[in-house]
Amino acid sequence: MIRSTLARPFAAWIVRQQRRWSSQPVETQFALLKKLVHAAKDTLFGKAHHFSDIKHYDDFRRLVPIRDYEDFQPYIQRIIKGESNVLWRGKPAYFAKTSGTTSGVKYIPLSRESVPYHIQAARDALMCYAHQTDNFDFLDRKLIFLSGSPVLEKKGDILTGRLSGIVNHHVPAWLRGNQMPSYATNCIEDWEEKLNRIVEETLQADMSLISGIPPWVQMYFDRICERTGKKISQVFPNFSVFVYGGVNFQPYKAKIFDSIGKIIDSVETYPASEGFIAYQDSQEEPGLLLLLNHGIFYEFVPAEEYFKPNPPRLHIGQVELGVNYALIMSTNAGLWSYSIGDTVKFVSKNPYRLVVTGRIKHFISAFGEHVIGEEVEKALEYALRRHPETMVTEFTVAPQVNPPQGGKPYHEWLIAFAQQPHNLEAFARDIDQQLRQLNCYYDDLIRGNILRQLVITPLPQDAFIHYMKSLGKLGGQNKVPRLSNTRQIADELLKFHR
Repeated sequence: MIRSTLARPFAAWIVRQQRRWSSQPVETQFALLKKLVHAAKDTLFGKAHHFSDIKHYDDFRRLVPIRDYEDFQPYIQRIIKGESNVLWRGKPAYFAKTSGTTSGVKYIPLSRESVPYHIQAARDALMCYAHQTDNFDFLDRKLIFLSGSPVLEKKGDILTGRLSGIVNHHVPAWLRGNQMPSYATNCIEDWEEKLNRIVEETLQADMSLISGIPPWVQMYFDRICERTGKKISQVFPNFSVFVYGGVNFQPYKAKIFDSIGKIIDSVETYPASEGFIAYQDSQEEPGLLLLLNHGIFYEFVPAEEYFKPNPPRLHIGQVELGVNYALIMSTNAGLWSYSIGDTVKFVSKNPYRLVVTGRIKHFISAFGEHVIGEEVEKALEYALRRHPETMVTEFTVAPQVNPPQGGKPYHEWLIAFAQQPHNLEAFARDIDQQLRQLNCYYDDLIRGNILRQLVITPLPQDAFIHYMKSLGKLGGQNKVPRLSNTRQIADELLKFHR
């Protein structure tokens, strides 16, 4: 009772603060940019890019080009070799180790200034939810966070680990007493062994909140259901809040709520190693609130112009609703005009709320169609509504340019079903028709008999788990790309087709 009682006035204060800065988006962002540039003007990067001459956003845009991780690697290597004041003053407090789609392992700097914002944003997301719903009771019970190992190694002299493992070291004392699993269990590297231990530790707990990436939470739920023969709501009768991030929840929603046994509240978050970007601040309104005062200055490049020379760069006051943008970040950990690789679309400007639409380099355009992640997810959601008996565990899409059986090429959808549709052919047809409505280029290719209708290859429910295990990436922070322009992932997954 103590936590929930004390949280009420605190949550109200957080919501008031949030309304204040979100009502002044441009002023908040420009003040932050000025602060970031001033703090880094004497760094190696700041001197090379004439930070002392930056007075306005136009100066910043002119002097600091957009970069991705590959462009930052020389700076990262200098930090690893022991240099200070390279990208940000001093040395990073940590490197967040993350897997890149084109760069291999990436080492993202976290500074002493940036780490607290990761904690604060997660806290604020929960407080916003509690304030809006008046559900504070969950704070007095057990909370489970399915995350990476908190065991840290060193890269050079910088402590290094998964972001969720690093954040685990900074969980506030008032929350740590409720947190599960135990530190020792969190340190287990093998995901399946870890998951079994988590089940053992939590089975008898009074669980009220569960947080994690949906496919891995589903794996935890499956183990609980197999062990007990009960729905999750029967095992944890006070479970009332599901917090998730990392992937679109919609394809997993039916299966997860079926496992729970009822529909409960959910809170979506958008954390990244580069910074905590947004969270769901409303149970009624769509989209995630962009965190404009959390140490990150944002720029936006129209996705369709991203790969052109000198594409337009927009600040928050220049974006429009419904446009797909590549997300660019400058952070208080020393990333400057950094292309994170995600694409977003704004659904509100008062306040600024967005949805994640995909990855700028993850698309299918083997035939010029340029199908993106948002489109395949929306097409699947449409088919799931038309076939409510269907439950999808995971999926990915790839082009089949030279079908082994001959005939026209097509998009192959590899879907792991927990429960297949009664009519798989009708399900595929509904996805295809919806995708044609969402993407006129794809529609033209179908109409022109260049492509045939998409083909669904059903996979066993655990196929993606086995695939990730084969890569040594089985765990709560790893996910399979929704789509790709090659057959690499698809051909590997087909090895688990039976």
